[in-house]
Amino acid sequence: MPHEFKTVCVVGLGYIGLPTAATLASAGFAVKGADVDPDIVDELNEGRAHFPEPDLDMLVRGAVNSGRLEALSEPQPADAFVITVPTPIREDKSPDMSFVEAATRSVAPILEPGNLVILESTSPVGATDNMAAIIREVRPDLVEDDTLQVAVAYCPERILPGQMVRELVQNDRIVGGLTAADAERARDLYQSFVRGEIHLTDAKTAELVKLIENAYRDVNIAFANEVANIGEAHRLNPWEAIDLANRHPRVNILNPGPGVGGHCIAVDPWFLISADGELTGLMAEARRVNDGRPETVIAKIRSASAERGSRKVACLGLAFKPNVDDLRESPAVDIAIGLAAEGFEVCAVEPHVNALPEKLWRHDNIRLAGFDEAMAKSDIVVLLVGHKAFVKRKGDVGDKVVIDAVGLWREPSRAA
Repeated sequence: MPHEFKTVCVVGLGYIGLPTAATLASAGFAVKGADVDPDIVDELNEGRAHFPEPDLDMLVRGAVNSGRLEALSEPQPADAFVITVPTPIREDKSPDMSFVEAATRSVAPILEPGNLVILESTSPVGATDNMAAIIREVRPDLVEDDTLQVAVAYCPERILPGQMVRELVQNDRIVGGLTAADAERARDLYQSFVRGEIHLTDAKTAELVKLIENAYRDVNIAFANEVANIGEAHRLNPWEAIDLANRHPRVNILNPGPGVGGHCIAVDPWFLISADGELTGLMAEARRVNDGRPETVIAKIRSASAERGSRKVACLGLAFKPNVDDLRESPAVDIAIGLAAEGFEVCAVEPHVNALPEKLWRHDNIRLAGFDEAMAKSDIVVLLVGHKAFVKRKGDVGDKVVIDAVGLWREPSRAA
């Protein structure tokens, strides 16, 4: 461990901050975690993670029991500060940076010369500069000859729900500093626990890298969803067509689905589109295509309902991706709500949650059900998430109408 870093304060103990704090503690740092939610603070101090993630509970428990990790309601003095607060988008699709600004203002009064401040939250280009400007404003005593006496860097996370603990250590990291020296200081911190390669750049490039990574994925998913729209319009199996196209040595089309969810791919492109609309036509069109897929699925359900003479639907899966409990920005949730608004009786089958979120349970015609109960009470089955729990259940559907929006139950390619 570099000698100048002994204590770290992680501001924001959500999906990124908590595993980061626990990993830093396991690497030997004394870590103070800060969060405005008292329930999160209490749960962490009892040695428990406030959301399910493989191996995270064990990592948190070990860090807390060792005395190296403690949660508090306010940031505490430290050698390094890592800010991992939310950066949602507003109704007009522009980024809401109020949480980052508030976190920076909460840290600024306790900074000392030589400290390191890292922003990990997904942010628009220029956010790290803005953070440094806030520090300059709040702490003019930290400016000498127009040079800020604390290092400031942007280091985006790249971890995947379900694999957070492993990927936090194994994945390569991009470290962008306001100066080259700032980037090197941040690299020293990450080298204490990251086994992947650490690539140095400037802060604005690092901010852009994070955004284009997810925008790239969004555009590729949109292409797959357009293929699905074309195939379905011609009554062809889009998954078979994609399987066959992917036999070309330089083609790798993704699988289509009911839309794009999660707090990254469905959100991050807007950080670029809202700032440079005239330069991001392809990204904007990809967002339109992907945002339109839930309505395409609902239209299929309407048609099946008219043919079957029933408005009883089983929605298999609510999460934004397979085998996780994360419902953020999930197109499956949007589809369930859309059906309820049209008067359908919806049995939602989500094996990874024990209760529906408020925006679902407030609808009297949506209920959480097990697979067998949903089959007994529904005439139309809509497969929305490719959970492992559903893979072998196709034979249990009987004569119900099946709409497979993810291709989990598709027939093998005839060329296989």
